[in-house]
Amino acid sequence: MKYISLSDHLKNKYGTKVYKISLQSGCSCPNRDGTVSTGGCTFCSEGGSGDFAAPLLPVKEQIRLAKMRVESKMPKSLEAKDRKYIAYFQSFSNTYGNPERLRKLYLEAIEDESIVGLSIGTRPDCLGEEILEVIKEVNDIKPVWIELGLQTINEKTAEHINRGYKLDVFEKAYRDLKERNIEVIVHVILGLPGETKEDMLNTVRYLANLTPALDGIKLQLLHVLKGTKLAEEYGREYFKIFSMEEYTDLVVDCLKILPKNTVIHRMTGDGPRKLLIEPLWSLDKKRVLNTLHKKISCEDI
Repeated sequence: MKYISLSDHLKNKYGTKVYKISLQSGCSCPNRDGTVSTGGCTFCSEGGSGDFAAPLLPVKEQIRLAKMRVESKMPKSLEAKDRKYIAYFQSFSNTYGNPERLRKLYLEAIEDESIVGLSIGTRPDCLGEEILEVIKEVNDIKPVWIELGLQTINEKTAEHINRGYKLDVFEKAYRDLKERNIEVIVHVILGLPGETKEDMLNTVRYLANLTPALDGIKLQLLHVLKGTKLAEEYGREYFKIFSMEEYTDLVVDCLKILPKNTVIHRMTGDGPRKLLIEPLWSLDKKRVLNTLHKKISCEDI
């Protein structure tokens, strides 16, 4: 089986490996501040799913520090002038707030010549007309991706995890972005409480059939993190947690469904060691990815 990884996609596009650096915008989330709800989605940590992001400093300083952190991963032969990065506003909802403030933030992030694109994580209900026009303006200068946290199309599950919006909100946001030629990456969580394998595959089938076609997807293993509502639920009920074999088999099934030109941005995910309750096997990311690649290579589709 062949699929397009994000790493290969970027290397083909820019002629070299491109590194994604996580930044903070200082945004909150309407699902935390009472506008939609309080407490956020049940799986979301205090870091707003950005536990590996840079500290909240001026954007240029965040970029400088983030570059320093990834330098150790780079080949020594790669000169500074040839290094390329995607700036990623990761934690919380990074289109939620004053559009003019966000415009300045996005433009500052792409000023750096080594930044070849901007990735913005957000919710579908944080994409009003003003911010959509800001995103379009920035996209006309350098490519912008919008990463939308859908997680599931199952409305019962969405309510259970306190997602805070219906599927039609996602559908409108998706149309609005694609009408402006903005790339969209959708996040899906595999293993949400109460979901069957068929529920999860139905979410992937739905995304596989979107029109216009989906640009990319993140398949995220559910992590139970300390301090979350999900951790409280797990302490009461001990819902099913995937074994590594079960999860890697499911990812292969998901890849079979997706169109061959969908860029796969993630197949597992990282949980901070100090916060992770389950699944502990996910801490050995190298073993997980090796298992996945071995299973994928055995598939003939």
